[in-house]
Amino acid sequence: MTIQKKGPPPIAYIGAALLVGGGGYFGLQAIQKSGIDPVAEIKSYGNSKNQISVLGDTFSGYSTLRADPFKDKITQAELGISYQDEFDQKARAEALGGKADIIVTTLDQYLKHQPQGKIVGLIDKTVGADAVVLNTKQYPDLKSLDDIEKVRSQASKSLKLVYSAGTPSEYLAKLLDLKFDGLSLSDFEVVEVEESTQAFDLLNSDPQVAVAVLWEPFVSKARQAGNTVVLSSSDVPDAIVDVIVASDRMIAKKPDDLSQFLTTYYQHTDQLIRNSNALSKQIGADGDLSPADAASVSKGIDFFTSLESNQWMQSGTLAKRIEATSAVLSLTGDASGIVSDSKDLYTQDFIAQAVKNTEQVVNAISATDPDLAKVLRGEKASNTTAKANVTQQQIKAAPKVGNFKVRGEVQFATGSSTLTGNSQATLTNLAKEINEFNPSTIAVNVVGHTSKTGSAATNQTLSQQRAEVVVSYLRAQGVKPNIIAEGKGFSAPLAGIDPANSKNQRTEVQLKRVGG
Repeated sequence: MTIQKKGPPPIAYIGAALLVGGGGYFGLQAIQKSGIDPVAEIKSYGNSKNQISVLGDTFSGYSTLRADPFKDKITQAELGISYQDEFDQKARAEALGGKADIIVTTLDQYLKHQPQGKIVGLIDKTVGADAVVLNTKQYPDLKSLDDIEKVRSQASKSLKLVYSAGTPSEYLAKLLDLKFDGLSLSDFEVVEVEESTQAFDLLNSDPQVAVAVLWEPFVSKARQAGNTVVLSSSDVPDAIVDVIVASDRMIAKKPDDLSQFLTTYYQHTDQLIRNSNALSKQIGADGDLSPADAASVSKGIDFFTSLESNQWMQSGTLAKRIEATSAVLSLTGDASGIVSDSKDLYTQDFIAQAVKNTEQVVNAISATDPDLAKVLRGEKASNTTAKANVTQQQIKAAPKVGNFKVRGEVQFATGSSTLTGNSQATLTNLAKEINEFNPSTIAVNVVGHTSKTGSAATNQTLSQQRAEVVVSYLRAQGVKPNIIAEGKGFSAPLAGIDPANSKNQRTEVQLKRVGG
Protein backbone atom coordinates (compact mmCIF):
# COMPACT_ATOMS: atom_id res chain seq x y z
CA MET A 1 0.00 0.00 0.00
CA THR A 2 1.47 3.30 -1.13
CA ILE A 3 0.21 6.29 0.83
CA GLN A 4 0.19 9.70 -0.76
CA LYS A 5 -0.82 12.64 1.42
CA LYS A 6 -2.44 15.80 0.15
CA GLY A 7 -2.99 18.96 2.15
CA PRO A 8 -5.79 21.52 1.92
CA PRO A 9 -6.19 23.71 -1.17
CA PRO A 10 -4.81 27.26 -0.98
CA ILE A 11 -8.20 28.92 -1.57
CA ALA A 12 -11.34 29.19 0.52
CA TYR A 13 -13.18 25.90 0.77
CA ILE A 14 -15.91 24.12 2.63
CA GLY A 15 -14.23 21.63 4.90
CA ALA A 16 -15.62 18.49 6.33
CA ALA A 17 -14.70 16.66 9.44
CA LEU A 18 -14.72 12.97 9.91
CA LEU A 19 -15.26 10.68 12.69
CA VAL A 20 -12.00 9.37 13.60
CA GLY A 21 -9.00 11.51 13.79
CA GLY A 22 -6.53 14.05 12.61
CA GLY A 23 -8.60 15.96 10.08
CA GLY A 24 -11.66 16.43 12.19
CA TYR A 25 -14.93 14.58 12.23
CA PHE A 26 -17.06 13.58 9.50
CA GLY A 27 -19.86 15.94 9.18
CA LEU A 28 -19.40 19.18 7.37
CA GLN A 29 -16.86 21.73 8.53
CA ALA A 30 -17.34 25.44 8.64
CA ILE A 31 -15.75 27.44 5.85
CA GLN A 32 -12.04 27.86 6.44
CA LYS A 33 -10.23 30.62 4.61
CA SER A 34 -6.64 30.71 3.48
CA GLY A 35 -4.33 32.20 6.09
CA ILE A 36 -6.56 31.48 9.09
CA ASP A 37 -5.33 28.89 11.55
CA PRO A 38 -8.48 27.18 12.92
CA VAL A 39 -6.53 25.64 15.81
CA ALA A 40 -5.61 29.10 17.12
CA GLU A 41 -9.21 30.30 17.31
CA ILE A 42 -10.70 29.98 20.81
CA LYS A 43 -14.41 30.59 21.32
CA SER A 44 -15.13 31.58 24.93
CA TYR A 45 -18.50 32.41 26.41
CA GLY A 46 -20.40 32.38 29.68
CA ASN A 47 -18.94 32.88 33.12
CA SER A 48 -15.29 33.92 32.62
CA LYS A 49 -14.41 32.85 36.17
CA ASN A 50 -15.80 29.35 35.84
CA GLN A 51 -14.58 28.19 32.45
CA ILE A 52 -14.61 24.60 31.19
CA SER A 53 -12.05 24.08 28.43
CA VAL A 54 -13.34 21.90 25.57
CA LEU A 55 -11.39 20.62 22.56
CA GLY A 56 -13.07 19.35 19.43
CA ASP A 57 -13.18 20.20 15.74
CA THR A 58 -15.61 21.49 13.13
CA PHE A 59 -17.73 18.34 12.81
CA SER A 60 -21.40 19.28 12.48
CA GLY A 61 -22.24 16.90 15.32
CA TYR A 62 -20.41 19.29 17.64
CA SER A 63 -22.30 22.35 16.38
CA THR A 64 -24.26 22.59 19.63
CA LEU A 65 -21.09 23.59 21.45
CA ARG A 66 -20.78 26.58 19.12
CA ALA A 67 -24.49 27.50 18.86
CA ASP A 68 -25.76 30.79 20.29
CA PRO A 69 -28.80 29.24 22.06
CA PHE A 70 -26.50 26.82 23.87
CA LYS A 71 -24.17 29.65 24.81
CA ASP A 72 -27.15 31.42 26.40
CA LYS A 73 -28.04 28.31 28.39
CA ILE A 74 -24.45 27.92 29.57
CA THR A 75 -24.45 31.53 30.77
CA GLN A 76 -27.74 30.99 32.62
CA ALA A 77 -26.23 27.94 34.28
CA GLU A 78 -23.40 30.18 35.58
CA LEU A 79 -20.82 28.21 33.64
CA GLY A 80 -18.37 29.24 30.96
CA ILE A 81 -16.90 27.32 28.04
CA SER A 82 -13.67 27.85 26.17
CA TYR A 83 -14.04 25.84 22.93
CA GLN A 84 -11.12 25.27 20.56
CA ASP A 85 -10.55 23.17 17.45
CA GLU A 86 -7.73 20.67 17.66
CA PHE A 87 -7.65 18.53 14.52
CA ASP A 88 -4.75 16.36 15.65
CA GLN A 89 -6.58 13.61 17.53
CA LYS A 90 -3.47 12.50 19.39
CA ALA A 91 -2.84 16.04 20.63
CA ARG A 92 -6.51 16.38 21.54
CA ALA A 93 -6.36 13.24 23.66
CA GLU A 94 -3.10 14.23 25.31
CA ALA A 95 -4.59 17.59 26.29
CA LEU A 96 -6.76 15.81 28.87
CA GLY A 97 -3.56 15.34 30.83
CA GLY A 98 -3.68 18.99 31.90
CA LYS A 99 -4.70 21.45 29.17
CA ALA A 100 -8.33 20.49 28.61
CA ASP A 101 -11.25 19.51 30.83
CA ILE A 102 -13.31 17.85 28.10
CA ILE A 103 -12.74 16.56 24.60
CA VAL A 104 -15.33 15.50 22.04
CA THR A 105 -14.16 12.74 19.72
CA THR A 106 -15.08 9.40 18.22
CA LEU A 107 -15.10 6.17 20.16
CA ASP A 108 -12.36 4.64 18.03
CA GLN A 109 -10.07 7.64 18.53
CA TYR A 110 -10.69 7.55 22.26
CA LEU A 111 -9.69 3.88 22.33
CA LYS A 112 -6.74 4.42 20.02
CA HIS A 113 -5.13 7.19 22.07
CA GLN A 114 -6.30 6.14 25.56
CA PRO A 115 -6.41 9.62 27.17
CA GLN A 116 -6.51 10.34 30.88
CA GLY A 117 -10.27 10.53 31.08
CA LYS A 118 -13.56 8.66 30.90
CA ILE A 119 -16.56 8.77 28.60
CA VAL A 120 -19.28 10.72 30.42
CA GLY A 121 -21.81 11.18 27.62
CA LEU A 122 -22.71 10.15 24.07
CA ILE A 123 -23.19 12.72 21.31
CA ASP A 124 -24.31 10.91 18.18
CA LYS A 125 -23.87 7.95 15.87
CA THR A 126 -23.75 8.17 12.11
CA VAL A 127 -26.52 6.57 10.11
CA GLY A 128 -25.47 7.19 6.53
CA ALA A 129 -23.52 10.44 6.71
CA ASP A 130 -20.33 8.66 5.64
CA ALA A 131 -20.03 6.07 2.92
CA VAL A 132 -17.78 4.09 0.60
CA VAL A 133 -18.26 5.25 -2.99
CA LEU A 134 -17.19 3.30 -6.07
CA ASN A 135 -16.21 5.32 -9.11
CA THR A 136 -18.66 3.49 -11.33
CA LYS A 137 -18.72 6.52 -13.61
CA GLN A 138 -15.03 6.01 -14.44
CA TYR A 139 -15.10 2.21 -14.06
CA PRO A 140 -18.51 0.93 -15.26
CA ASP A 141 -17.62 -2.68 -14.40
CA LEU A 142 -17.00 -1.76 -10.76
CA LYS A 143 -20.34 -2.64 -9.18
CA SER A 144 -19.26 -4.27 -5.89
CA LEU A 145 -16.17 -4.78 -3.77
CA ASP A 146 -15.64 -8.14 -5.47
CA ASP A 147 -15.15 -6.41 -8.82
CA ILE A 148 -12.08 -4.50 -7.63
CA GLU A 149 -9.57 -7.23 -8.45
CA LYS A 150 -10.86 -7.63 -12.03
CA VAL A 151 -10.85 -3.88 -12.61
CA ARG A 152 -7.40 -3.57 -11.04
CA SER A 153 -5.95 -6.28 -13.30
CA GLN A 154 -7.33 -4.53 -16.39
CA ALA A 155 -6.23 -1.00 -15.44
CA SER A 156 -3.17 0.47 -17.15
CA LYS A 157 -2.14 2.28 -13.96
CA SER A 158 -2.46 1.54 -10.27
CA LEU A 159 -5.86 2.26 -8.72
CA LYS A 160 -6.23 4.86 -6.01
CA LEU A 161 -8.40 4.88 -2.88
CA VAL A 162 -8.90 8.24 -1.20
CA TYR A 163 -10.11 9.18 2.27
CA SER A 164 -9.70 11.85 4.90
CA ALA A 165 -6.88 10.76 7.20
CA GLY A 166 -7.49 10.23 10.89
CA THR A 167 -11.25 10.37 10.46
CA PRO A 168 -14.20 7.97 10.31
CA SER A 169 -13.47 7.73 6.60
CA GLU A 170 -10.17 6.05 7.40
CA TYR A 171 -11.87 3.87 10.01
CA LEU A 172 -14.52 2.80 7.51
CA ALA A 173 -11.85 2.01 4.91
CA LYS A 174 -9.99 -0.19 7.40
CA LEU A 175 -13.24 -1.84 8.44
CA LEU A 176 -13.84 -2.87 4.83
CA ASP A 177 -10.28 -4.12 4.51
CA LEU A 178 -10.91 -6.23 7.59
CA LYS A 179 -14.39 -7.53 6.71
CA PHE A 180 -14.42 -8.11 2.93
CA ASP A 181 -12.36 -10.38 0.69
CA GLY A 182 -12.59 -8.06 -2.30
CA LEU A 183 -11.03 -4.93 -0.80
CA SER A 184 -7.45 -4.84 0.42
CA LEU A 185 -5.88 -1.46 1.08
CA SER A 186 -2.49 -2.91 0.11
CA ASP A 187 -3.76 -3.23 -3.48
CA PHE A 188 -4.28 0.53 -3.79
CA GLU A 189 -2.30 3.69 -3.87
CA VAL A 190 -3.98 5.21 -0.82
CA VAL A 191 -4.36 8.99 -0.95
CA GLU A 192 -4.91 10.65 2.42
CA VAL A 193 -6.42 14.13 2.30
CA GLU A 194 -7.42 16.72 4.88
CA GLU A 195 -11.18 16.56 4.36
CA SER A 196 -14.00 15.24 2.23
CA THR A 197 -14.13 18.16 -0.19
CA GLN A 198 -10.75 17.11 -1.54
CA ALA A 199 -11.69 13.44 -1.67
CA PHE A 200 -14.82 14.31 -3.66
CA ASP A 201 -12.80 16.51 -6.03
CA LEU A 202 -10.28 13.71 -6.65
CA LEU A 203 -13.11 11.25 -7.28
CA ASN A 204 -14.20 13.50 -10.15
CA SER A 205 -10.83 14.71 -11.44
CA ASP A 206 -8.34 11.84 -11.01
CA PRO A 207 -9.04 8.92 -13.39
CA GLN A 208 -7.07 6.55 -11.16
CA VAL A 209 -9.40 7.01 -8.16
CA ALA A 210 -11.63 3.93 -8.07
CA VAL A 211 -12.83 4.18 -4.47
CA ALA A 212 -13.47 7.16 -2.19
CA VAL A 213 -14.75 7.29 1.36
CA LEU A 214 -16.85 10.43 1.76
CA TRP A 215 -19.31 12.05 4.14
CA GLU A 216 -22.35 14.21 3.58
CA PRO A 217 -23.21 16.23 1.66
CA PHE A 218 -20.65 14.74 -0.71
CA VAL A 219 -22.15 11.26 -0.48
CA SER A 220 -25.39 12.61 -1.93
CA LYS A 221 -23.50 14.60 -4.56
CA ALA A 222 -21.53 11.51 -5.61
CA ARG A 223 -24.71 9.44 -5.90
CA GLN A 224 -26.33 12.16 -8.02
CA ALA A 225 -23.23 12.22 -10.26
CA GLY A 226 -23.60 8.51 -11.06
CA ASN A 227 -21.22 6.93 -8.58
CA THR A 228 -22.22 3.83 -6.61
CA VAL A 229 -22.57 3.99 -2.84
CA VAL A 230 -21.62 0.44 -1.95
CA LEU A 231 -21.72 0.70 1.85
CA SER A 232 -22.52 3.45 4.33
CA SER A 233 -22.70 3.92 8.07
CA SER A 234 -26.43 3.17 7.83
CA ASP A 235 -25.40 -0.43 7.05
CA VAL A 236 -23.24 -0.60 10.19
CA PRO A 237 -25.38 1.75 12.31
CA ASP A 238 -23.49 1.53 15.60
CA ALA A 239 -19.95 1.47 14.22
CA ILE A 240 -19.21 5.20 14.37
CA VAL A 241 -20.09 6.89 17.66
CA ASP A 242 -19.09 10.31 19.00
CA VAL A 243 -18.48 10.68 22.71
CA ILE A 244 -17.88 13.28 25.42
CA VAL A 245 -14.76 12.53 27.43
CA ALA A 246 -13.98 14.30 30.72
CA SER A 247 -10.50 14.37 32.18
CA ASP A 248 -9.76 12.39 35.31
CA ARG A 249 -8.84 15.71 36.90
CA MET A 250 -12.24 17.28 36.19
CA ILE A 251 -14.08 14.17 37.36
CA ALA A 252 -12.21 14.33 40.66
CA LYS A 253 -12.12 18.10 41.26
CA LYS A 254 -15.11 19.64 39.42
CA PRO A 255 -17.87 16.99 39.46
CA ASP A 256 -20.68 19.54 39.97
CA ASP A 257 -19.55 21.64 37.00
CA LEU A 258 -19.34 18.51 34.85
CA SER A 259 -22.84 17.44 35.83
CA GLN A 260 -24.21 20.93 35.12
CA PHE A 261 -22.47 21.06 31.75
CA LEU A 262 -23.97 17.71 30.69
CA THR A 263 -27.41 18.66 32.01
CA THR A 264 -27.33 21.87 29.96
CA TYR A 265 -25.98 20.09 26.88
CA TYR A 266 -28.68 17.41 26.86
CA GLN A 267 -31.40 19.96 27.58
CA HIS A 268 -30.39 21.73 24.38
CA THR A 269 -29.95 18.62 22.22
CA ASP A 270 -33.21 17.08 23.46
CA GLN A 271 -34.96 20.23 22.25
CA LEU A 272 -33.23 20.00 18.86
CA ILE A 273 -34.22 16.35 18.47
CA ARG A 274 -37.83 17.38 19.05
CA ASN A 275 -37.52 19.88 16.19
CA SER A 276 -35.60 18.54 13.18
CA ASN A 277 -35.93 21.88 11.35
CA ALA A 278 -34.14 23.64 14.20
CA LEU A 279 -31.38 21.02 14.08
CA SER A 280 -30.87 21.51 10.33
CA LYS A 281 -30.81 25.28 10.80
CA GLN A 282 -28.17 24.97 13.53
CA ILE A 283 -26.01 22.72 11.35
CA GLY A 284 -26.50 24.98 8.34
CA ALA A 285 -25.59 28.12 10.26
CA ASP A 286 -22.58 26.45 11.86
CA GLY A 287 -21.17 25.15 8.58
CA ASP A 288 -22.44 27.89 6.24
CA LEU A 289 -24.40 25.26 4.29
CA SER A 290 -27.33 25.48 1.97
CA PRO A 291 -30.63 24.18 3.42
CA ALA A 292 -30.41 21.08 1.19
CA ASP A 293 -26.83 20.27 2.26
CA ALA A 294 -27.65 20.91 5.91
CA ALA A 295 -30.61 18.53 5.63
CA SER A 296 -28.36 15.83 4.08
CA VAL A 297 -25.91 16.18 6.95
CA SER A 298 -28.55 16.16 9.69
CA LYS A 299 -30.31 13.11 8.23
CA GLY A 300 -27.05 11.16 8.41
CA ILE A 301 -26.40 11.96 12.09
CA ASP A 302 -28.49 10.46 14.89
CA PHE A 303 -28.08 12.46 18.11
CA PHE A 304 -28.40 10.75 21.46
CA THR A 305 -30.94 11.98 23.98
CA SER A 306 -29.92 11.81 27.64
CA LEU A 307 -32.19 8.78 28.15
CA GLU A 308 -30.68 6.97 25.17
CA SER A 309 -27.15 7.75 26.33
CA ASN A 310 -27.99 6.44 29.81
CA GLN A 311 -29.59 3.32 28.33
CA TRP A 312 -26.50 2.55 26.26
CA MET A 313 -24.35 2.76 29.38
CA GLN A 314 -26.71 0.93 31.71
CA SER A 315 -27.64 -1.93 29.36
CA GLY A 316 -24.09 -2.75 28.32
CA THR A 317 -24.57 -1.60 24.72
CA LEU A 318 -21.71 0.87 25.05
CA ALA A 319 -19.50 -1.83 26.57
CA LYS A 320 -20.19 -4.07 23.56
CA ARG A 321 -19.42 -1.22 21.16
CA ILE A 322 -16.15 -0.57 22.96
CA GLU A 323 -15.20 -4.24 22.69
CA ALA A 324 -16.14 -4.44 18.99
CA THR A 325 -14.29 -1.22 18.13
CA SER A 326 -11.28 -2.29 20.16
CA ALA A 327 -11.16 -5.57 18.23
CA VAL A 328 -11.17 -3.71 14.90
CA LEU A 329 -8.37 -1.40 16.05
CA SER A 330 -6.35 -4.34 17.32
CA LEU A 331 -6.73 -6.35 14.10
CA THR A 332 -5.80 -3.34 11.94
CA GLY A 333 -2.76 -2.48 14.05
CA ASP A 334 -4.17 0.79 15.40
CA ALA A 335 -4.12 -0.35 19.04
CA SER A 336 -1.91 -2.61 21.10
CA GLY A 337 -4.66 -4.96 22.23
CA ILE A 338 -8.31 -5.52 23.01
CA VAL A 339 -9.74 -3.61 26.00
CA SER A 340 -9.83 -5.84 29.06
CA ASP A 341 -12.53 -4.01 31.07
CA SER A 342 -14.73 -1.87 28.85
CA LYS A 343 -17.04 -0.77 31.68
CA ASP A 344 -14.12 0.95 33.38
CA LEU A 345 -13.88 3.43 30.51
CA TYR A 346 -17.18 5.24 31.08
CA THR A 347 -19.47 6.47 33.82
CA GLN A 348 -23.12 7.51 33.77
CA ASP A 349 -22.93 9.31 37.12
CA PHE A 350 -22.73 12.79 35.63
CA ILE A 351 -25.75 12.56 33.31
CA ALA A 352 -28.06 11.56 36.17
CA GLN A 353 -29.65 15.02 36.46
CA ALA A 354 -30.07 15.28 32.69
CA VAL A 355 -31.80 11.89 32.68
CA LYS A 356 -34.09 12.97 35.52
CA ASN A 357 -35.05 16.14 33.65
CA THR A 358 -35.85 14.27 30.43
CA GLU A 359 -37.84 11.63 32.31
CA GLN A 360 -40.01 14.40 33.76
CA VAL A 361 -40.65 15.76 30.25
CA VAL A 362 -41.48 12.28 28.92
CA ASN A 363 -43.89 11.62 31.78
CA ALA A 364 -45.62 14.94 31.17
CA ILE A 365 -46.11 14.46 27.41
CA SER A 366 -46.43 10.69 27.01
CA ALA A 367 -50.26 10.79 27.08
CA THR A 368 -50.69 13.75 24.73
CA ASP A 369 -47.68 13.23 22.44
CA PRO A 370 -46.62 9.55 22.59
CA ASP A 371 -44.53 9.82 19.40
CA LEU A 372 -42.35 12.57 20.86
CA ALA A 373 -42.05 10.61 24.10
CA LYS A 374 -40.69 7.67 22.09
CA VAL A 375 -38.15 9.90 20.35
CA LEU A 376 -36.86 11.25 23.66
CA ARG A 377 -36.54 7.69 24.95
CA GLY A 378 -34.39 6.90 21.94
CA GLU A 379 -37.07 4.94 20.10
CA LYS A 380 -36.39 6.61 16.74
CA ALA A 381 -36.89 5.59 13.15
CA SER A 382 -33.11 5.64 12.64
CA ASN A 383 -32.79 2.93 15.30
CA THR A 384 -35.19 0.59 13.51
CA THR A 385 -33.38 -2.56 12.45
CA ALA A 386 -36.21 -4.88 11.49
CA LYS A 387 -35.48 -7.39 8.75
CA ALA A 388 -36.18 -6.21 5.24
CA ASN A 389 -39.34 -7.78 3.85
CA VAL A 390 -37.81 -9.55 0.84
CA THR A 391 -38.08 -12.94 -0.86
CA GLN A 392 -35.26 -15.37 -1.59
CA GLN A 393 -35.34 -14.41 -5.26
CA GLN A 394 -35.10 -10.74 -4.37
CA ILE A 395 -32.05 -11.43 -2.22
CA LYS A 396 -30.36 -13.39 -5.03
CA ALA A 397 -31.07 -10.57 -7.49
CA ALA A 398 -30.07 -7.76 -5.11
CA PRO A 399 -26.89 -5.70 -5.70
CA LYS A 400 -23.85 -7.32 -4.14
CA VAL A 401 -21.80 -5.44 -1.56
CA GLY A 402 -19.07 -8.08 -1.49
CA ASN A 403 -17.96 -11.43 -0.13
CA PHE A 404 -17.57 -11.35 3.63
CA LYS A 405 -14.15 -12.38 4.91
CA VAL A 406 -14.58 -15.61 6.90
CA ARG A 407 -11.96 -15.95 9.64
CA GLY A 408 -11.15 -19.62 9.91
CA GLU A 409 -12.31 -22.47 7.74
CA VAL A 410 -15.68 -24.02 6.97
CA GLN A 411 -15.00 -27.67 6.16
CA PHE A 412 -17.15 -30.68 5.34
CA ALA A 413 -16.54 -34.41 5.41
CA THR A 414 -15.66 -35.77 1.97
CA GLY A 415 -18.74 -36.15 -0.17
CA SER A 416 -21.11 -35.04 2.61
CA SER A 417 -22.63 -31.96 4.20
CA THR A 418 -21.39 -32.72 7.73
CA LEU A 419 -19.33 -29.91 9.28
CA THR A 420 -15.85 -30.94 10.43
CA GLY A 421 -12.85 -29.48 12.22
CA ASN A 422 -13.28 -26.04 13.74
CA SER A 423 -16.15 -25.13 11.40
CA GLN A 424 -18.68 -24.58 14.18
CA ALA A 425 -16.37 -22.18 16.04
CA THR A 426 -15.72 -20.32 12.78
CA LEU A 427 -19.45 -19.97 12.10
CA THR A 428 -20.18 -18.89 15.68
CA ASN A 429 -17.75 -16.00 15.31
CA LEU A 430 -19.08 -15.27 11.83
CA ALA A 431 -22.62 -14.90 13.18
CA LYS A 432 -21.43 -12.22 15.62
CA GLU A 433 -19.72 -10.29 12.83
CA ILE A 434 -22.74 -10.49 10.52
CA ASN A 435 -24.90 -9.06 13.30
CA GLU A 436 -22.90 -5.83 13.10
CA PHE A 437 -24.82 -5.11 9.89
CA ASN A 438 -28.25 -3.55 9.59
CA PRO A 439 -30.86 -6.24 8.72
CA SER A 440 -33.12 -3.62 7.17
CA THR A 441 -30.53 -2.85 4.48
CA ILE A 442 -28.29 -5.94 4.29
CA ALA A 443 -29.10 -9.62 3.59
CA VAL A 444 -26.81 -12.65 3.39
CA ASN A 445 -26.55 -15.19 0.58
CA VAL A 446 -24.52 -18.29 1.49
CA VAL A 447 -23.24 -19.92 -1.69
CA GLY A 448 -21.83 -23.46 -1.80
CA HIS A 449 -19.31 -24.57 -4.43
CA THR A 450 -17.71 -27.91 -5.27
CA SER A 451 -14.83 -28.96 -7.48
CA LYS A 452 -15.50 -30.57 -10.87
CA THR A 453 -15.54 -34.25 -9.99
CA GLY A 454 -18.50 -36.56 -10.53
CA SER A 455 -21.81 -35.59 -12.08
CA ALA A 456 -23.12 -32.04 -12.25
CA ALA A 457 -26.40 -33.06 -10.62
CA THR A 458 -24.69 -34.72 -7.65
CA ASN A 459 -22.43 -31.72 -7.09
CA GLN A 460 -25.32 -29.29 -7.40
CA THR A 461 -27.24 -31.18 -4.71
CA LEU A 462 -24.19 -31.43 -2.44
CA SER A 463 -23.37 -27.72 -2.74
CA GLN A 464 -26.97 -26.80 -1.93
CA GLN A 465 -27.00 -29.08 1.12
CA ARG A 466 -23.73 -27.63 2.40
CA ALA A 467 -24.98 -24.07 1.99
CA GLU A 468 -28.19 -24.97 3.85
CA VAL A 469 -26.20 -26.51 6.71
CA VAL A 470 -24.24 -23.26 7.08
CA VAL A 471 -27.42 -21.19 6.96
CA SER A 472 -29.11 -23.40 9.58
CA TYR A 473 -26.13 -23.08 11.91
CA LEU A 474 -25.96 -19.30 11.51
CA ARG A 475 -29.69 -18.96 12.14
CA ALA A 476 -29.31 -21.03 15.29
CA GLN A 477 -26.67 -18.52 16.41
CA GLY A 478 -29.19 -15.70 16.11
CA VAL A 479 -28.16 -14.06 12.84
CA LYS A 480 -30.43 -11.04 12.42
CA PRO A 481 -30.33 -10.24 8.67
CA ASN A 482 -32.26 -12.32 6.15
CA ILE A 483 -30.12 -15.27 5.11
CA ILE A 484 -30.57 -17.78 2.29
CA ALA A 485 -28.69 -20.75 0.82
CA GLU A 486 -27.67 -21.23 -2.80
CA GLY A 487 -25.78 -24.16 -4.32
CA LYS A 488 -23.77 -23.69 -7.52
CA GLY A 489 -22.06 -27.06 -7.80
CA PHE A 490 -18.94 -26.71 -9.93
CA SER A 491 -20.42 -24.09 -12.27
CA ALA A 492 -18.31 -21.20 -10.90
CA PRO A 493 -14.69 -22.32 -10.40
CA LEU A 494 -12.09 -19.88 -9.10
CA ALA A 495 -10.27 -17.87 -11.76
CA GLY A 496 -6.97 -19.46 -12.76
CA ILE A 497 -7.66 -22.66 -10.80
CA ASP A 498 -8.21 -26.07 -12.39
CA PRO A 499 -11.97 -26.78 -11.99
CA ALA A 500 -11.10 -30.20 -10.53
CA ASN A 501 -8.86 -28.68 -7.86
CA SER A 502 -10.19 -29.06 -4.31
CA LYS A 503 -9.67 -25.30 -3.73
CA ASN A 504 -12.94 -24.79 -5.57
CA GLN A 505 -14.77 -26.50 -2.69
CA ARG A 506 -15.64 -23.38 -0.78
CA THR A 507 -18.44 -21.49 0.94
CA GLU A 508 -19.02 -17.86 0.01
CA VAL A 509 -20.84 -15.50 2.36
CA GLN A 510 -22.19 -12.74 0.17
CA LEU A 511 -23.63 -9.53 1.61
CA LYS A 512 -26.45 -8.13 -0.54
CA ARG A 513 -28.06 -4.69 -0.46
CA VAL A 514 -31.80 -5.07 0.03
CA GLY A 515 -32.69 -1.60 1.31
CA GLY A 516 -31.43 1.92 1.92
